[in-house]
Amino acid sequence: MSKKIVTRFAPSPTGLLHIGGARTALFAWLFAKSHEGICLLRIEDTDIERSKEEYTKAIISSFSWLGIDFDDKPVYQSHNKAVHLEAVQSLLKKGSAYYCDCSTERLNEIRSAQQKAGDKPKYDGKCRDLNHTFREGMVVRFRNPQEGTVEFNDIVKGVIEISNKEMDDLILIRTNGTPTYNLSVVVDDKEMGITHVIRGDDHINNTPRQINIFKALGYNAPIYGHVPMILGEDNKRLSKRHGAVGVEEYKELGVLPDAMRNYLAKLGWSYGDEEIFSESDLISKFKEGKLNNSPAAFSMDKLKWFNKEYLSQIEDSKIFNMLLSEGTFTDDDYSSKVFHLVKDRCSFLSDYKKETSYFFQELNTYDDLAVKKIINKQSLEIFIDLRKKFLVLEDWSAINVQSLIQQVVSEFDVGFGKVGLPLRLALTGSTNSPSIDQTAELLGKDKVVDRINKAIAAFS
Repeated sequence: MSKKIVTRFAPSPTGLLHIGGARTALFAWLFAKSHEGICLLRIEDTDIERSKEEYTKAIISSFSWLGIDFDDKPVYQSHNKAVHLEAVQSLLKKGSAYYCDCSTERLNEIRSAQQKAGDKPKYDGKCRDLNHTFREGMVVRFRNPQEGTVEFNDIVKGVIEISNKEMDDLILIRTNGTPTYNLSVVVDDKEMGITHVIRGDDHINNTPRQINIFKALGYNAPIYGHVPMILGEDNKRLSKRHGAVGVEEYKELGVLPDAMRNYLAKLGWSYGDEEIFSESDLISKFKEGKLNNSPAAFSMDKLKWFNKEYLSQIEDSKIFNMLLSEGTFTDDDYSSKVFHLVKDRCSFLSDYKKETSYFFQELNTYDDLAVKKIINKQSLEIFIDLRKKFLVLEDWSAINVQSLIQQVVSEFDVGFGKVGLPLRLALTGSTNSPSIDQTAELLGKDKVVDRINKAIAAFS
């Protein structure tokens, strides 16, 4: 590849950045960087009603967080309308476009008849050779070739060939004078010098249309690569039912940007059996790896694994400072001890708040299912015995707490769980926490006894 590689990502600011869009942008960015090229951002904001400045800012912010740094200021498609219209005039002069005055009613009738006949719905070309002159309310259609095929070598999917007979004369300019998507994309890609387009395979039907427009304008079309979509673990399109789908949500969850970038790269790209890649690794190895031709399944468990791996590479003091800035902890010895007790249990930064709430707040609720499963008459007797032993324990430490629990286990002749689980429930509100002796040591004798009293009152 002797020519400098230029890729782009072109989101519409009609919502927040989706995980699928972030992955596609990452692939476009890595493809360019791995070939020492550049990657540009184009905001496709021509949908005036749905495009919002707040979404544009959020999209740019999400990329900043992910560490995807585009090589120039964003290009706004709405600013290029004059260039789009100029291109249409060129097509009209060449005879590669024409005016059409077919009504919506007529088009609907044609479509309905074609569907009933089992044919693919498309424009029938009524105005193709009528040589209309412009009148208010007309559209401009592209004169798509009626013979031959469009063939392109897709970076991901290989050679794709589409018959021109499968395509109709698509609209380039609407009745209100605004350019349509396929026209604007072609002109903008030419103006921006785009050499390679990496995008989702939901755009694959647009590609032959756009290639024909490129040819009609006398431009060289980019090289295309269409990446399969991301699915949920149930092999259905990723949506809210699978969890968070927006990049901002994962940022708020406490996912590290390096971990998210690594995980997104692995959703559709592979390099042997390697899993962990730094940013420099991704850039240097991306062109040597493989873009997969089958949909990738998003797994929250896998993302947790990646994030935990990246957390393990960060010094405890740095993680603690992150949590200080978020208000999860205060800068004191107690918080530090709590942090070290739970850190191996936390995959996301947000986990620290959930895992430590009972250390900093009064305990007013209990896991209902756990209560029904493990609390009984014997549990209450065990609470009373534990309270008596804890009250007279002078040297409050995890070792001595553990010793007293073992005494109760022996005296009641039960398994450890019959004592440990009810006590854990009483002290933390659930049966899922760090070791109960260390938890008790940190909570302190007074709080432990108080919570046992509350549990006896609540469960009696």
